[in-house]
Amino acid sequence: MADSIVLVSGGMDSAVTAAIAASVGTAAFLHINYGQRTEARELKSFNAIADHFCIRERLVVDITYLKKIGGSALTDTSIDVPDGDLGRQDVPLTYVPFRNANFLSIAVSWAEVIAAKNIYIGAVEEDSSGYPDCREAFFTAFEKAANLGKRPGADIKIATPLIHMRKAEIVRKGLELKAPLHLTWSCYRDETLACGECDSCLLRLRGFHEAGAIDPIPYRQKATL
Repeated sequence: MADSIVLVSGGMDSAVTAAIAASVGTAAFLHINYGQRTEARELKSFNAIADHFCIRERLVVDITYLKKIGGSALTDTSIDVPDGDLGRQDVPLTYVPFRNANFLSIAVSWAEVIAAKNIYIGAVEEDSSGYPDCREAFFTAFEKAANLGKRPGADIKIATPLIHMRKAEIVRKGLELKAPLHLTWSCYRDETLACGECDSCLLRLRGFHEAGAIDPIPYRQKATL
């Protein structure tokens, strides 16, 4: 049985989180398809990252009801994915309503079955797109609710090791741990060449730029930072 379950989207933050979890114990990887635009590309990255870490226990779950619910540019193709704005303070159109609560609920269910003690998620509050379900207070509250709602026994810990890091720090941590950053995918729009313009691409590019490193994935164009 694995010590931890790691939510692995296929993006850079989740890959670095996976490297952290793998460095301290055995891990099982969880990936969730929710009808997002880049679903196929993210799944490809998930499997490549899992192969890199030689993960035997992996689970892929489909929750396409989030696409049916809509309300996000990531799941509703009638809403254009906007260009990124690193100075924006409001909640962006790419926010998927209460997505992390759905993800964590699945992870807690699996953790009960395989007796995993920790659930790792690569959420970032300090230097993110401003999603309300990426705040530390949310994870603290969810952990309490999860332990109240599961069968009696050892509590499950929701681990957010990147929560207070900036993207540059995440890049440096990934390089330090030799995380497979070249296998990751962060773009919200495209599955072949990263657009270089959406919020996720801009945050990633800025992180590599500030870390003095080269982003190994291909871009259609790169913003001037």
